[in-house]
Amino acid sequence: MMGKNRLEAFSDGVLAIIITIMVLELKVPHGADWAVLQQLWPVFVSYILSFVYVGIYWNNHHHMLHATRHVSGLVLWANLHLLFWLSLVPFASGWMGENHFAPLPTALYGVVLLMSALAYWLLQAALKRSPENALLSQAVGRDLKGKLSLVMYLLGIVVATQLPSLAWGMYAAVALMWLVPDRRIERMLREQ
Repeated sequence: MMGKNRLEAFSDGVLAIIITIMVLELKVPHGADWAVLQQLWPVFVSYILSFVYVGIYWNNHHHMLHATRHVSGLVLWANLHLLFWLSLVPFASGWMGENHFAPLPTALYGVVLLMSALAYWLLQAALKRSPENALLSQAVGRDLKGKLSLVMYLLGIVVATQLPSLAWGMYAAVALMWLVPDRRIERMLREQ
């Protein structure tokens, strides 16, 4: 059995770096009027959505690990898998914003979101395999929100080829759905 402190600290560090990379992609405009700033709105809106997503993953990752007692080698690899997909968020976000939500960049952004969600689900499944993490298994339950998120990402990817703004709206809707930390885990921890 391994402790979870190193996993938490490493994950926090990687997520902080991801956010730092995203903000460094916001280039200072050349000019001092509103017209210059208006040209940056797609990049800024893309940054906001991605910042919210990374924050959601950080928050829910924290809650999930708080309900965890046992970390295995499988969990370490599953966590790295999640961090890999999240590390692609700055690239996908930047490409989407720089190209004003064009179909292919918007679809790729959805693929990164989908793969991040699948990686999170795999991490959660790896954690739930250990009997010492029964509290997490009980708290997560059927995970309807997680399943709905996957469906929304898939639909967003398909829709992005014809209506990228609608796909972006679907990605934003999923983020709004997850904005509040996972109450199932909070509720379970309070009851313990």
